[in-house]
This record gives sequence, structure tokens and C-alpha cells, in this order.
Amino acid sequence: MKLPVSLEMIREARERIREQVPVTPLKQARSLEGVLPGRVWLKLENQHRTGSFKERGALNRLLDLDAGERKRGVITASAGNHAQAVAFHATRLGIPATVLMPGTTPLIKVGNTRRYGADVILHGQRFSESIERSHELCRERDLTMVHAYDDPLVVAGQGTIGLELHEQLEGLDHVVVPIGGGGVISGTALALKALMPGVRVVGVEAEAAPSALRSREAGKIIEVETSETLADGIAVKRLGEVTFPLIETFVDDIVTVGEEEIANAILHLLEQERLVVEGAGAAPLAALLSGRIELREGSRAVAVLCGGNIDVNMIARIIDRGLVHSGRMVRIVATVRDRPGSLAGLTREVARAGANVLEVAHQRAFADISVGEVEIAMQLETRGPEHVDDVLRALSGAGARVRRESLPPA
Repeated sequence: MKLPVSLEMIREARERIREQVPVTPLKQARSLEGVLPGRVWLKLENQHRTGSFKERGALNRLLDLDAGERKRGVITASAGNHAQAVAFHATRLGIPATVLMPGTTPLIKVGNTRRYGADVILHGQRFSESIERSHELCRERDLTMVHAYDDPLVVAGQGTIGLELHEQLEGLDHVVVPIGGGGVISGTALALKALMPGVRVVGVEAEAAPSALRSREAGKIIEVETSETLADGIAVKRLGEVTFPLIETFVDDIVTVGEEEIANAILHLLEQERLVVEGAGAAPLAALLSGRIELREGSRAVAVLCGGNIDVNMIARIIDRGLVHSGRMVRIVATVRDRPGSLAGLTREVARAGANVLEVAHQRAFADISVGEVEIAMQLETRGPEHVDDVLRALSGAGARVRRESLPPA
């Protein structure tokens, strides 16, 4: 079977975009030493001008347009990162760009796409609805489609990541890449397998959108129903006709990760590696940290962090949830006698135990307690799970009935 993309096309793409898309850094993840077997490096695709690897493929496609196509303009549909890449480079090249985006796209991505110069149309709630409408407008307005992943030139552009990894790290044996529509993993895997046949390429999807895994199981492209996920950039219903055969040929394994695992990976990267990464970009690290991918002692693995366009409000929620999950922030409810000094006594015990009070609330009317009692809910900053246990023991020892409120499901 003749594949739609070749190593030569990827090499041509690199020459075409070389002066406009810089090589991204490869950073060793020192924070994972002793946490995972072997060593892990992070490919920082979040450091492109528009915040993701999508610039590679979008620019390669735009530079292939003829004069007439450039004048009429281009159109695309995207959940955000491809949209920004097309908008930025099309505007820079003087090409009119129209971008269809789902109504659920994070505001930062919508705002950036408009700021980069594209005409943004919000349509539908899912990427599949946006892309269907983009094809209609493409025909109506005689525009050129710059597909987010189902285009050989776009895939070839994304494959330049594989060429860079080959040059940046000798002895590489694992590369972990997110999968949405399949553009970045298919191009990267093709390049790596051609240059380093022994490397193992693993794709990672969100459990909320396992289109590649279901397609591999069925041996054909399967469309899945997606649900809400932190990894909105890879929440795609179906693989592309271009990408599916490449994934089947060059990708060794496909795994999925859950929302809690993605959130923990985002927090780890922020706190331990000082990197801002979106949900899709954190999915490879989530797979490694959760044990979905087995590394050996001496392994040399790369996690491709495909993008960093995450809403700051989402970061705040993830930080809070991560602190709760790790035991560094806890909410406890203490039942005590309803009399002057009860609150002061509780906070005094919390201080003696070395915790910090963040919030306090009294509960009387709606609490299941006797008339002479009061519930005092406290949100505390602590050092970890063992410290939380110390605080609970201290409050119980002071005569309070104490319970810890659990974290709701993600």
C-alpha cells in the first residue's frame, strides 16, 4: 500500500519552514528522576509563537498555495491550536483566513485567533460540527481548505518533530505523542521509524475521546462520541483518511488517560518543571506517570508536549484540585459546643499542628447536629496527607468531632 506521506516530504517540509518555525528545545525532566525508570525528556512544542506544534503543518500547507489560492483565501476548522497557527501565518503571508471553531473552545484560543487576524466563526458545540460547516463554506466561497490533520502536507509539516528528535537525542527508545486527529503522531512516527527503526512510538488519547484506539481495535476508522475533557485539543471524533494508515503502520501502541491523570500531569509540569502546558500537551506525561507506558531502567523516553494554550481560570482550578488530591489543601468539618471561644479553640489547635487556615464557615441551621452544637467548616493549607492526619488527631484530642470532606469525582 502506498502511503500518503513520505520521509522525503517531511524533509522538504523542514526546508520550506526552516526560517519561520524554529527548532523547539528538548528538556530533560529532572523532576522525574527516581519517580520513573530511565530518563525522560520533554519536547517543548508549547514554545512556538502561537503556543503549539500546529505551526509546522499549517505553514507548510500555506506555503504550497499558488497565487490564485492565496488571493481567494483559506478556511479551516479547529478547536484552537491549528486555528491560531493558520491565522498567524496566513495574516503574515497576506492570505485571508476564515476559521470555524466550536462554541466550547476556550476563550483564550478564540481571542488569540481573532487577534492573529482571522475571521472567526463559532459554530456548533463539537469539532465535528465546525468542520462540517467549514467544508460547506469552502465550496460556497471557493476557498482552499487547510485541514487540521487530514492533509499530507500538514502531516509532513508535523513530522519535522521526528527529524528534530533524531538529531537532538541519541539512543532514544520511547516517544510518547498525543493523538487527536492523528496529524502529529503520524508524521512524527513516520520520520522516527525511517531514521530509528528500533524506537517505540506510543500514542495517548483522553478516555473521553478514544477514536484512535477504537479504530485500531476495529481495523478501520471508527467514529466515537466524545465527552468533556481537559484535553480539548485532542477531543476528536474520528481519525483522518490520511492519518489512519500512517498510525497503523508506524505507531506501536495506543493508550488512554483519565481526567484526574491529565490534571495531575498539568500540575506536575507547572510546579516541578515550570512549564505551562494544556491538557492535550500533558497527556503523554499523564500516561507515563500513571504507568500506562512501561519504561525500563536505562530507558530514554521523550514526551511531546504539543501545546500550552490553556485558560488561566482552568489553571487555577487544576492547581486547587491538585493541592487537594496531594493532601496539601483539605476541607474539614468540626462539630463543637456552640459557645464563645469554640472557634478560637479550634484555630489554636490548627496553629499548634502547623497548618494554615484559608477559609472558615459556621453551619447551624442546615447541619445534622443538636441545638447546642455548631459545625465549623475549615479549609486548611497543609504539608501533605500525614500532616492532615496530625491535624485531625489534634482536633479530636481537643474534644471536637471531626470529619474530612472528600474530593468529588473529576
